[in-house]
Parts: sequence; C-alpha cells; structure tokens
Amino acid sequence: MLNLFNLKRLPWGTDTNGKQKLVLSATEVESLRSELADLEEREAQLKAQLEHIDETLRAARLSGYLQMRTRWTALPGEPAPLDDTEVDDWLPRFVVLQGPCIFLYFKSTDISPQDSTLLSDVVEVGRMPCVIQEEGENRHYFYIVTRQGLRYECSSASKLQVDAWVTTLQEVCKLRSDSPTTPDRSPDT
Repeated sequence: MLNLFNLKRLPWGTDTNGKQKLVLSATEVESLRSELADLEEREAQLKAQLEHIDETLRAARLSGYLQMRTRWTALPGEPAPLDDTEVDDWLPRFVVLQGPCIFLYFKSTDISPQDSTLLSDVVEVGRMPCVIQEEGENRHYFYIVTRQGLRYECSSASKLQVDAWVTTLQEVCKLRSDSPTTPDRSPDT
C-alpha cells in the first residue's frame, strides 16, 4: 500500500517563495509510481470480484455460508464406512444454487468455485438430526447425495436456512419430501 507515513522521512526543502516542497530522487519517484500502479491493479481486481459477486447473487436462487463435509456412500457389497464421529472435518463453504448447478466456493469473494454439482445428478436430499453442541447451540443438518455416490453433509445454526435449502433442492430436483427426524442425535449416526 502506498506508504504515506514515509513522507515524514523524505527530504523537504523550501523554494524561493518560502513554500515547502518535496525533493525526491528518481528512484523514490519510480518506487511511488510502482506502489500506485500496484494499488490501482488491486482496486481493479477488487472491483471485478465485487461485480462477480453481485452478478452471482442476483442470478442465484439460494446462497449462503454452510458448514460442509463430503463422504462417499458405500457401494453394494462394500463394508460400511469407518465410524468417523470423532473427526471434525466440517469446513465453511459459500454455497450458491444457480441455474442447473450447486456451486461451492471457499469464500463469497472467490471468482471461481472450488467445486460444483449438477442438479440433474442429485438423487436424494434430506434432513439429518439436529444436534445440541457443547456450547448449547443447536446445529441443523441436511445431506445431498449424487448419482455418483458423493454425499455432501451440510450444517447451519439456522433452522430456517436448512429448511430453505432442503425445500428448494427437493423442489428443483423434483424429489419427494423426507420424513421428520429425531432431534438431539449426532449427524454421524
């Protein structure tokens, strides 16, 4: 960033009219120009990101941050997956339902998604049991299963957010409604 605080250390002189003027070497001027060009480039990148986010959110049917993790479902004849209830591999993702896809971003400001799933590949969407965490906060869960066997498990502290995602995905993917779940159980069971 342009280092204006360094101006105190720059050589100041006085012109013939008694006004102060700054005397810089060619190297110092070039350094300031380079810093200014870097700032202008960064500003252009941030504006592009902002425009992209604005465009994405305007076109999105649903979007927001969810805690997520992925699992592969067991194929017929395979043993059940290992019990991983002790593994905390939930990561925050900015999830966007837009057009024919679900896009997963690391952050809402990312230009490109980390991953995407076609809605036509979604074969099941359902709620998982609510869990009361150690801090006393309720976590609400749902899952998405693709025809390739990939299972996205999603969570939020907001029941409304989870309900919106489940209802919208079931509607868009033309899936049947799931049955209510029993509260206060682990999402891993």
